[in-house]
Amino acid sequence: MSSTTLTPETELPEAVYEYEIVEDHEHHEEHDSGSMLGFWLYLMSDCLIFGILFAVHAVVGQKYAAGPAPADLFELDLILVATFMLLFSSITFGFAVLRMFANDLRGMTIWLVVTGLFGLGFLGLEIKEFSHLIHIGAGPSSSAFLSSFFVLVGTHGLHVTAGTIWLCVLIAQLHMKGLTAANQRRVLCLSLFWHFLDLIWIGVFSFVYLAGVLL
Repeated sequence: MSSTTLTPETELPEAVYEYEIVEDHEHHEEHDSGSMLGFWLYLMSDCLIFGILFAVHAVVGQKYAAGPAPADLFELDLILVATFMLLFSSITFGFAVLRMFANDLRGMTIWLVVTGLFGLGFLGLEIKEFSHLIHIGAGPSSSAFLSSFFVLVGTHGLHVTAGTIWLCVLIAQLHMKGLTAANQRRVLCLSLFWHFLDLIWIGVFSFVYLAGVLL
């Protein structure tokens, strides 16, 4: 009875195959961690930008140039509705992430669509406010206060616009490719970005609108 002896030549392909799997897995982990690190660095740079804009508004926020004051301009009821829209969009995005972890593509997509609708509603109210202010002659060039207001709130609005576009692209990617590792990473990055915008808006609402009207 003859026995079969495994030679190094017969063992080599399997060893190489296992090595390639481990190497590929480590490469994906390094890529994922690198992407998340890069995104956190981006959020930190955004924090610096908004920090500067808040600081500028703190300096010039009382300089009305004999023009209208915040109490004469802002409709807090409208701003409160916009605020709740953005806050609810953050909650619905959280539900979308939970459905992603449950591997429920359909449920996640529904919650992402709801999030996008809330984002569009927020942008619609912001555009309405800007149009009203410009129509009554309270544009960015009217005073230092209004200049800083339009820059700060407008910058946040541009970020929400970018986030909404990103959300639409992500929904399309999920529809085409499903819950791949790359798409899940993109969902988590966008989730961080969206929650970050919510935190910035809470600062805008408190510091610009409430403080401007009540103080």
